[in-house]
Amino acid sequence: MTELMDRNLALELSRATEAAALAAARLMGRRDRDGADQAAVDAMRYALSSLDIDGTVVIGEGQKDQGSMLHVGERVGTGSTPALDVAVDPIDGVTLLTNGRPGAISVAALADRHTLFSTQLAYMDKIVVGPRAAGVIDINAPVKENLRQIAKAEGREVDDLTVVMLDRPRHERLIKEVKEAGARIKLISEGDVAPGVMAAMEEDTGIDVLMGTGGSPEAVLIACALKCLGGQMQCRFWPRDEQDRQILESEGHDLDRILTVDDLCKGRNVFVAVTGITDGELLRGVRYTGGYARTTSLMMRSVSGGVRWMEARHDLKRLKEIAGTRYEGVKHRQIHH
Repeated sequence: MTELMDRNLALELSRATEAAALAAARLMGRRDRDGADQAAVDAMRYALSSLDIDGTVVIGEGQKDQGSMLHVGERVGTGSTPALDVAVDPIDGVTLLTNGRPGAISVAALADRHTLFSTQLAYMDKIVVGPRAAGVIDINAPVKENLRQIAKAEGREVDDLTVVMLDRPRHERLIKEVKEAGARIKLISEGDVAPGVMAAMEEDTGIDVLMGTGGSPEAVLIACALKCLGGQMQCRFWPRDEQDRQILESEGHDLDRILTVDDLCKGRNVFVAVTGITDGELLRGVRYTGGYARTTSLMMRSVSGGVRWMEARHDLKRLKEIAGTRYEGVKHRQIHH
């Protein structure tokens, strides 16, 4: 059994999400997806390089032949213990950022080595709730029944609940069923990591449940957060076509399998950091003020269940000087890690 870790790596990990957010926020509203992505990736990689861990990226931005991205299999950190799985999304909600809209975040998670779920399948169907409704959801049950059970567990009526989901044509039936059940609906245009976290913090956010189909990497990141916050998630694979079914078969996954938080994130030592890029309901975005920038971050740790909000002020001139003196060494170490 993995030993519990005294060190709170979430505090150190927040440097990586802060760096990505600071770099990406400069490109807000410029409609430059590639530029924003690359800026966030470069900054996050740089910050991760100084983290005293032996990290392997299992949820990343690209494939191994895309050397500019934080690809699956890439080694990060200084190479010292502990050995950890790393999941990153330098920009969750890149279209939100490039169009200057609210809700873009940078997120990263660490967990014990070989404990994070990995698949090449792009999408999963999800249902996410907070701690009070953790034992009552069933992704195979009718929407109306799930909402009734969630309301009962939380001591409320169904029409008190708010369900968040991506605004996609594939969710038309789901929207209809939620309406018929009587719950409120919040449609989002992109990025379901933040809404998944918000569903686990319903008392602070007003979001009670996340439903619908979204990204598989995002499901793993949400599971890491739930390991720290409590709550529950159930997922099932959502193949779009025969090629997706072949991917599942090649990976040895059962199409009918229901995945839980513990399936997606088995680690006992889990750390998550989230930093706002643009203003959102979960976190405030980056603010630039005359040589300084302010960031707002959320940090979580599974062992203690500790959750911290942190507002930081960054001296941009000093950060630039530090990066300038160390960046070449970082690039060299990444190439020969």
